[in-house]
Amino acid sequence: MVALDERRALVLFSGGQDSTTCLAWALARFAEVETVGFDYGQRHRVELDLRPGIRDALGELPLGPGRLGPDHLLAIPALGAISDTALTREVEIGLGESGLPTTFVPGRNLVFLCFAAALAYRRGCRHVVLGVCETDYSGYPDCRDDTVKAMQVALNLGLETRFVLHTPLMWRDKAQTFALAERLGGRPLLDVILAQTQTCYLGDRSQRHDWGYGCGTCPACRLRKDGWRRWRQSSARP
Repeated sequence: MVALDERRALVLFSGGQDSTTCLAWALARFAEVETVGFDYGQRHRVELDLRPGIRDALGELPLGPGRLGPDHLLAIPALGAISDTALTREVEIGLGESGLPTTFVPGRNLVFLCFAAALAYRRGCRHVVLGVCETDYSGYPDCRDDTVKAMQVALNLGLETRFVLHTPLMWRDKAQTFALAERLGGRPLLDVILAQTQTCYLGDRSQRHDWGYGCGTCPACRLRKDGWRRWRQSSARP
């Protein structure tokens, strides 16, 4: 069995609100944190262009000075090539015949976890952190807690090791995710999330709202907007 370092973590980092919050969470807990992103031909590919700036900004926050390690960007064009979804094609966002949203990319998180685990194995990272959520999500089956737990078992069996998959946002809605970000990094971290992260399914950076950039109408934007509103109301923010 390969020896993994208990102090090291790998964060699946897309450049969105959730993965940025998870990166901050990991920096507050582990001595060495690396990141991995995936280019699979997504329509909102602008998120990949934002990742370096977000990493630089978080590295300057007092979350864990000197803890942020290398970034890895993996190209998986085959995933986009076999997907006919609203995130990989000019397809209308809505519900498909299966009852799942057309933004569901079959197998995406399963593929991501396989690649992330292989990378973590090589880099000696025992902990793998991802921002999936079963509270505020679009019904994606690969975001569910049972799926992640099953993947942890499968990866540990297949690689004969003892990874720990962490999902800090699994039972948090978007309002609670904003609250977590504030607890982790205060207003500076919130400012990074609002100004630099990308959640919009259409990759719209032309419109800046109080909750961040986005088209304002896609499901991802509506979740983020509603979460921001509820967090401000519950915390009596101006």
